[in-house]
Amino acid sequence: MYEFTITTIAFIVLAYLVLAQRFRMRWLGLPVTLLATIGVGLAVEVFYVAVADLVPALHSMWFVVHIVAASIAGALFNLGSLLSILYLLRRRSDEKGATRGWLAQLPGPKTLDLWAYRTTAIGFPLWTFAVAAGAVWAQYAWGRFWGWDPKETFSLVTWVIVAAYLHARLTAGWKGTRAAILSIIVLVAFWFNFIGVNLIFSGLHSYAGI
Repeated sequence: MYEFTITTIAFIVLAYLVLAQRFRMRWLGLPVTLLATIGVGLAVEVFYVAVADLVPALHSMWFVVHIVAASIAGALFNLGSLLSILYLLRRRSDEKGATRGWLAQLPGPKTLDLWAYRTTAIGFPLWTFAVAAGAVWAQYAWGRFWGWDPKETFSLVTWVIVAAYLHARLTAGWKGTRAAILSIIVLVAFWFNFIGVNLIFSGLHSYAGI
């Protein structure tokens, strides 16, 4: 859990640097810094455990591919949800006619909503690949592609929620507040799959410990 959190935070920061450089999105620096600080704090203070030898199931190239893809996808989902939160804050302040300070530096709500969609849309095929790579790894490690282990199940649940978000935007025309709320649910699903499942359930993925 420690390593995955640090890796995901690193990809979040890397994605921000790319966006800031190519699309002048430096205004995203403050919320990304806050998110990174919280993530690193949890990793160091809560998730860190003493270094030990990897269990045999983790000695696989597919494990590395699976984790890296999941980390990158998770970073993009986090950015998408963060942008959706900023959308809600900016829209509310605009409606009250009280947009000032740091919020005034943000682009308009439509732009925030669009970038929330873009980052999540890029993350979706990566998450799909991560789930598929995890299935291949499971075949090598445990002799089956899918066994409805809690982590596998909630990875699929996260996939379905992201797919629903993209489908709602593309076919049902969801934008604005409804899409933002669904985007935030994606964030909750991702972190519950990563943290909550490890704390609440036991299964083949219960080797991280905290």
